[in-house]
Amino acid sequence: MDGGNNEFDLLSCRCLRWCLNGAVACGESLSFVHCPRSFFRNFSRTPSPFIRAQLTKAYQTANVLFEALKAVDMTQSIEVDREIQEAQNKVAEEMQIYVPYNILPFDPDSANQAIMKYPEIQAAVFALRNTRGIPWPKGHKNKKDEDILDWLQAMFGFQKDNVANQREHLILLLANVHISQLQLDERALTEAMEKLFENYKKWCKFLDRKSSLWLPTIQQEVQQRKLLYMALYLLIWGEAANLRFVPGCLCYIYHHMAFELYGMLAGNVSPMTGENIKPAHGSEEEAFSRKVVTPIYEVIAKEAEKSKRGKSKHSQWRNYGDLNEYFWSVHCFRLGWPMRADADFFRLPAGQLRKKNGNILSYLISYCFPYCQFFRRPLPGFPSSKGPYVSR
Repeated sequence: MDGGNNEFDLLSCRCLRWCLNGAVACGESLSFVHCPRSFFRNFSRTPSPFIRAQLTKAYQTANVLFEALKAVDMTQSIEVDREIQEAQNKVAEEMQIYVPYNILPFDPDSANQAIMKYPEIQAAVFALRNTRGIPWPKGHKNKKDEDILDWLQAMFGFQKDNVANQREHLILLLANVHISQLQLDERALTEAMEKLFENYKKWCKFLDRKSSLWLPTIQQEVQQRKLLYMALYLLIWGEAANLRFVPGCLCYIYHHMAFELYGMLAGNVSPMTGENIKPAHGSEEEAFSRKVVTPIYEVIAKEAEKSKRGKSKHSQWRNYGDLNEYFWSVHCFRLGWPMRADADFFRLPAGQLRKKNGNILSYLISYCFPYCQFFRRPLPGFPSSKGPYVSR
């Protein structure tokens, strides 16, 4: 057992060294070589996109290897070797430069990348980095090039990787609607916003509720507010998991969180606490995933178990159509905000919930849903469950 651990430690140490010193392409094969740090310091100024991609993967691999090694050492109650720890510290430093990304790089050298020099990309990035007048939480440490998505993460507790993904998503979405423009065109922004919130506005109209998309009277703040509303929706969608199949649920969540967003920006005071309005589910790390998405996801999982792979009677469980119907009825507001754990949605069996709500449309849905999905047609009053991507 000890010999195996020593062999694993040795292999991990070598891999960390290789990943630390970088990866270069040699013909069709990839070779890990030892190179002076000064070479990489100069090389990182104008690296080829291919080499940067390989270096990024190398540092990611090194980081995963270290976590695996640390986990193994913990099971054996031994400390990580000092040499390996030092190598990992260097890897962590390099990972701040070689940040993984999908299409748009946002590492310190990103300004030199060709894709970041397109005027429509630069215009969208510049607009998102307008954080003027936004109230950051107490104790927040400013970072370079912070944008409105960083603020939304700090206030609502979104996951870090989700924020990175939706930043790219929003920038590309905006770039596609105002190609070759040096500034973010107001017409293009309005067009993108109308498409993104089409389903939400139908939801508000159907339930006779006022939209939470309140815009400021000061014209200079309108663009920032629109971008904040769009970014918030994409961040909710990015962590929604199976809730995406219940678009009415996403509308319900967004309706309340957008209202909280408006209250925070307006400086409204809570009548209950006498303090400025804060998100109902907190701002701690991953708060949105744990306190909003997870409880509803657990309901979906329980209903799936009750179905017994579709063998149970439909009256004994709720499918996505039934859950979506609930959020397209005024009964969904019984959930409250923050959502009450004792609400009917979380505790009543499917049959009792249908009876209490007095709805029989779910039975119609069970028969029509396959037909509607086949022809990609939404049921009357139930808009399509497509994601928020704007058709291009």
